[in-house]
Amino acid sequence: MIDLRSDTVTLPTPAMREAMYHAEVGDDVYHEDPTINRLQEMAAERLGKEAAIYVPSGTMGNAISILAHAGRGEAVIVGNQSHIYHYEEGGASTLGGSPMVVVQTDQNGMLDPSEIQANISDGSDEHSAPSALLCIENTHNRCGGSVLSLEQVEQLTTLAHSHGLMVHMDGARVFNAAIALGIPVNTLVRTADSIMFCLSKGLSAPVGSMVVGSRDFIQRAQRMRKLLGGGMRQAGVLAAAGIVALEQMVDRLEEDHETSKQLALGLADHPQIDINVDQVKTNMVMFSVRNSKHEPMGEKETMQFLSKVREHGVLMGHIGQGKIRAVTHHGINDNDITTALIGIRRALIELHM
Repeated sequence: MIDLRSDTVTLPTPAMREAMYHAEVGDDVYHEDPTINRLQEMAAERLGKEAAIYVPSGTMGNAISILAHAGRGEAVIVGNQSHIYHYEEGGASTLGGSPMVVVQTDQNGMLDPSEIQANISDGSDEHSAPSALLCIENTHNRCGGSVLSLEQVEQLTTLAHSHGLMVHMDGARVFNAAIALGIPVNTLVRTADSIMFCLSKGLSAPVGSMVVGSRDFIQRAQRMRKLLGGGMRQAGVLAAAGIVALEQMVDRLEEDHETSKQLALGLADHPQIDINVDQVKTNMVMFSVRNSKHEPMGEKETMQFLSKVREHGVLMGHIGQGKIRAVTHHGINDNDITTALIGIRRALIELHM
């Protein structure tokens, strides 16, 4: 199977397995795991922040960040297509009692500054929850791996800060964004107050994410991690793979961008496939398929297509509304893309599309 469902299916590299085997460990709840401590120092330095904390998952990383920034009854502004809003069980509201104020996301992952402005509350109106936090996402998952530019990030952070709001970046794939823009990642995130990024996606570590920010923020985040049950013991065995990820796997993300563009161009050769190749900026390809009547396929037809493609050895994901997502990652090369395109073509023929 050529698995394009997500970059979460990556496997740890031999160097990671070796590092995990030899990892020096201690009790991290006492801050005595030297491998975790080193990973946290590396992450903070890499992103230009004061401190960092290692967490089991990106979802937990976003949750503890929101809980550390916003108190009960304080509003969190999120995009209507954001991962935080769609895929994280409403953590801010469920766990922290912070209402989510939802604003429009454009097709490139950008939030409308005027809409954000209109939804900021300073708390003077007793009917509105005071605004505490703006969440942005870079790269943007549901917008096909789109990238917010440095100028866009700083436009949003400047607006939020001018009204006393903090800014958290869901940067699960922020290294992909920096590489696509050709700028250092610490430059891209310099005005964000906190950033979560995943080690377990394109960077290929088996588990874990990082949250970075100021020392005061990370102290609060540590309490929130404990609250959510995320205090870990000899987790340096896992953190060792994260160190290798930061040392060896960041620059190679460019290869994933190239294979995703190869896939997009190949898909565009088929008139049955609706895709905007110019929107493919990182390692994600989003497209939909037209049926025999040249109409966009519904949910049932889309699932039938994905099932037929699977019969030809290719796995992809369905994100709703007839949209299909394919994600390139470590372990997928040019030959795999060629093979995947052959399987997709055969599926289209057999379904008479």
